[in-house]
Amino acid sequence: MDKIKECEILMAMYKKGLLGGEVMPEDANPHFSKSSLENYLYFTLPMALNYQRNSYTLWEGANKTANDSTTSFVFNPHEVIKKDFLEVQEALVKYKVALQKNKQTEIWIKLCHTFINLFDGDIRLIFKENDYSVDKVRKFILAHKKDFPYISGTKLVNYWMYVIMQYTDISYQDSENLTVAPDTHVIKSTHKLGLISDKDLEDAHVQDIVIEAWKELLKDTPYKPIDIHTPLWLWSRGGFIPLDESVLNEK
Repeated sequence: MDKIKECEILMAMYKKGLLGGEVMPEDANPHFSKSSLENYLYFTLPMALNYQRNSYTLWEGANKTANDSTTSFVFNPHEVIKKDFLEVQEALVKYKVALQKNKQTEIWIKLCHTFINLFDGDIRLIFKENDYSVDKVRKFILAHKKDFPYISGTKLVNYWMYVIMQYTDISYQDSENLTVAPDTHVIKSTHKLGLISDKDLEDAHVQDIVIEAWKELLKDTPYKPIDIHTPLWLWSRGGFIPLDESVLNEK
């Protein structure tokens, strides 16, 4: 079976709920107004802590933190930088948003300083000042890598921009440039489909290899790499249920 057809089957299975995913990790949120600053900050700050951990428990903790009047200040950069380190740490640890309490509190505070220094606390300006362009925002963040700890990583920068697109009012002028976010599940699914080799799987640059593999495969097709991201993630997470070609014939 050709690779494009396998992708179409995966996407169709996802749309029919056959891969699970009726509830995604980020669905745990306070349902702020989509265009509000608090909404953009909510989907940005925890993202920097979203590595080597269960995404569902991270966002459940973030939601509880945002809804608790004693801890919600952590989503306001101006408030965070006024507090001492231990106060911020205590708030982030309360619902296990920060698991590595020193390192991850430092990351959170660093990002708050970045947002104030570069955008007067309004992260929405990173999109406005970069013409709502995926490529320009990505280049800006990579050019200021030290100011954006972890969010500037290959996986998280792409996934963050995808989540912002899903949960805020943003409209990118070049959403076709959003790539898959190559986390463990996406990498495993890409390998399972035969797009990368066993050798690639062990390569230190496997994330870049996966991104390029999907760009190349979907070039000159009706699909964007980001279209396949969630189906790939769920397929691996669910243990690779067999691809069912019959879904393409169902209306």
